[in-house]
Amino acid sequence: MPTRHATAVWEGGLQKGKGSFRGESGSIQAQFSFGSRFESGTGSNPEELLAAADAACYSMALSAALEQAGTPATRVETSAACTIEKQGAGFAITTMALTVKASVPGIDAAAFQKIAEQTKTGCPVSSALKGNVAITLDATLT
Repeated sequence: MPTRHATAVWEGGLQKGKGSFRGESGSIQAQFSFGSRFESGTGSNPEELLAAADAACYSMALSAALEQAGTPATRVETSAACTIEKQGAGFAITTMALTVKASVPGIDAAAFQKIAEQTKTGCPVSSALKGNVAITLDATLT
C-alpha cells in the first residue's frame, strides 16, 4: 500500500508567524497562520485538512459498505466539522461532526442508519481519531 507525503513550513513566532503546506501531488496547498487556525483569519489550517480527510474517507467507506450490503449508493455527500478547543496550557481537537446525505435506491431507513453508524468508526481516518476525538454522525437518506 502507498505512503502519502506532505510538507509544511512555519516561519516566525506563533502569533505573528506564517506557514504553508503542500501535498506531494500538488493538489492541496495553502497558507495558514495563527489567525486562520485559532481566530477567523484568512487561510487554511490543519483542522480543515483533517475535516476534509475524514469527509472523503467516510464517503468512500460508506459507499463501499452500502455496495457490500447489496444496495449501492448513487451519491454520498459528507461534510465534516473539526473543532479545536483550548485545554489547559494548549489546544486539542475535541470533536469531528460528520453529516452525510446519501441517495441509496432499495434500502430502508433502518438498514441505512445501521450501515452508516458502523462506517463511522470503520473508515481509516475516523478509526485513527477514535479514542482521542468525539465523532458524531448525522446521516440522512435522500
